[in-house]
Amino acid sequence: MALFQRKKPVEYLIVGLGNPGREYERTRHNVGFMALDYIAGRIGAEIRDLKHMALTGRGIMEDKSVLLVKPQTYMNRSGEAVAAVMRYYKLEPARLIVIYDDVSMELGKLRVRMKGSAGGHNGVKSIIEALGDEWARIKVGVGSKPSPDYDLADWVLSRFSTDELKTIQNDYERICAAVSCLLAGEPARAMERCNG
Repeated sequence: MALFQRKKPVEYLIVGLGNPGREYERTRHNVGFMALDYIAGRIGAEIRDLKHMALTGRGIMEDKSVLLVKPQTYMNRSGEAVAAVMRYYKLEPARLIVIYDDVSMELGKLRVRMKGSAGGHNGVKSIIEALGDEWARIKVGVGSKPSPDYDLADWVLSRFSTDELKTIQNDYERICAAVSCLLAGEPARAMERCNG
């Protein structure tokens, strides 16, 4: 007789911020999507189910049942998708980890924070408006705009050069390690791994 194992309920959401569509691939604003794809590969998850205005994929990480989430609402409305998924799985903001780009940080630098302001990031602002600010975040430095008169929207939607992309890809393992620490309830260790 076949034994059927029920799926473990989703315990954490790991969200990568970005914009949907091929025209936004490999842009600075999509570094959250890119890092999430790496994590999906590491844990054998496939981010392909379209639910709650997001592409999602389930997996196990640090013995926790996680849902990887790519909002499909475009950056400025990321909070709508994230809040919809959180409501569906009845999760509190303490069970949310968000990975996103930060133009105030040097390319390739990482920073883990457990709460904070949007810092001018519209995707983060949207999530804060929907859920408050007490959730874990991993900020990925994508470099500041080349000159003061350079349009910020043009900068975050610009593509990484080949060398820049290599720098970002070298961060994926540390991002993955930081997520593991956060899932294990060790935020101080996550900060130690990333905030140096």
